[in-house]
Amino acid sequence: MDLEIRHLRVVRAIAEEGSLTRAATALHMTQPGLSAQLRRIETMLGGTLFDRRQEGTVPTPFGELVLGRARAILPGIDGLLADTARAARRMSAADRIRIGSVGAPLLGHLLLAVKAFLPEADLTSRCQYSPFALLDDLAAGRLEAAVLGDHPDEQLPQRDGVTLHPIATEPVFALLPATHPLAAHDEVSLPELLDEDWAVPRPDGDRTREYWASVCALTGRTPSAPYEAEGRQLIEIIRAGLAVSLCQATFIETPGIAIRPLTGNPLWYRHLLAWRQDGPLTSYETEILRRVTTGYQTTCTSSPAYTHWQHLNPTTPGRQRPHP
Repeated sequence: MDLEIRHLRVVRAIAEEGSLTRAATALHMTQPGLSAQLRRIETMLGGTLFDRRQEGTVPTPFGELVLGRARAILPGIDGLLADTARAARRMSAADRIRIGSVGAPLLGHLLLAVKAFLPEADLTSRCQYSPFALLDDLAAGRLEAAVLGDHPDEQLPQRDGVTLHPIATEPVFALLPATHPLAAHDEVSLPELLDEDWAVPRPDGDRTREYWASVCALTGRTPSAPYEAEGRQLIEIIRAGLAVSLCQATFIETPGIAIRPLTGNPLWYRHLLAWRQDGPLTSYETEILRRVTTGYQTTCTSSPAYTHWQHLNPTTPGRQRPHP
């Protein structure tokens, strides 16, 4: 893991709040997730940054060194981001639409909606694993819109100048080798899944891994995760029968792969659209949201596993909450 600006912001927030709990609230993180991230930062830097005392979390001498540098660096970074945001907004126009996306079933629907209202626009897109990086790009004016995603207790923070539009909240499903005995069941319990080896995304790309771990910890267990992979590599590990994992409910089932709901719906994923409040898409906000939401619902009906889950859970709180 390489040191990033957001890691310095984490260290500064802990020092300013004087408590991991208060810092987690300020950063819109869970306390266990923040603690895990702090441990990784300390491992990367090579020393303990904070002591936990009765009066609160206090920087160590090593932590004071890091904090001094962070406090010197961050104002310059914030100024740079503000200046580039203003410059990017001056260069941006309705004929230049840059869209970012995490791995989610909304990007195609969003691109089609933008094309419908701005057919002459120079429309481009790029994908990235971390929604936090995309949100930073939106705030800095490097994107006009983005498809984002987050989890309960790990929700994306509000950013000045950016509007977040929740599209739907859906359950997280189990991802299994098609030959696995659990694939013969209509649904899989999380404790059963924890008996297997897991393939998981890398830490810090987003907070997915921390969210999974925090929910698994409620069972008194943590997943054995010898395989760290994303995208095609993760699918190949599962298809080979080496591991299990988790996925979005709308994940496309491919040969050799089985998707099954989790008993009791312990994990959830929220889909969002975001765009700049001063950008060219704001004028078409209502219609774009309607078209993307309709497209998402069509995608849901093409997923046998999700369709079956919806049939069995017609009134489950939080299920597929479309934007009004």
